[in-house]
Amino acid sequence: MKTRSKILKALVLLSACITFGMLLFLIGYILVRGIPYLKPSLFSLTYTSENVSLIPAAVTTLQMTALALAIAVPLGLFTAIYLNEYARRGNKLVGVVRITTETLSGIPSIVYGLFGMLFFVTYLHWGYSLLAGALTLAIMILPLIMRTAEEALMSVNDMYREGSYGLGAGKLRTVFRIVLPAAMPGILSGVILGIGRIVGETAALVYTAGTMAQIPSGVFKSGRTLAIHMWVLSGEGLHMNEAYATAVVLLGVVLVMNTLSALVARRLTGK
Repeated sequence: MKTRSKILKALVLLSACITFGMLLFLIGYILVRGIPYLKPSLFSLTYTSENVSLIPAAVTTLQMTALALAIAVPLGLFTAIYLNEYARRGNKLVGVVRITTETLSGIPSIVYGLFGMLFFVTYLHWGYSLLAGALTLAIMILPLIMRTAEEALMSVNDMYREGSYGLGAGKLRTVFRIVLPAAMPGILSGVILGIGRIVGETAALVYTAGTMAQIPSGVFKSGRTLAIHMWVLSGEGLHMNEAYATAVVLLGVVLVMNTLSALVARRLTGK
């Protein structure tokens, strides 16, 4: 038994080292290839074919992330609250919703993009727009937020609920004043994962938001995110160095967003 335990421990440690090593190699490769080409012209306010500025794409990324989260987080959170706090055990509707959620989470992003193009862009006549892309991304990350929020709510000890009911609080007050604050770190973990998927998505946005290198002046205007900007530059083959520089900025944006989310979760946990 001791030998088996040592072998399993070694395998686990080896797997962790390989995973961490791959991550370091990937980040290091991007930094080495991209940092030397972070020129001032790459941060111009206006995109041209000469400077291939990434600022419009960075602003569009923030807009797309905020809009998609504003749509997906309330829907996912309220659905999770209903499934875990209000729905009766054995309810057939709960089973249908969970099966549907699992199905949606396994659909490739290109399918979401085609749906968004056919429904939002063509049928609703929105065209390639920020709103069409954000709604498509909201549908994509909705299953992830629902499942993580539901798991976070389920992890809250029933003693919190019983204590609240014993003090005379109602169901709604217990959920929003006791259960949700206790589950908030887990919920924010799902939001962080959703942010990562939004920032790194390309296939769905090419068909819905378009590839215009400009800052959208409204929700019905087209724009490109940093991931699409990097994809376009690498696809053209004329600005590969700038594409690597964009990848460095994209890593920085993801790191900043995840750090801010983690700080919020820590602040809420402390309270």
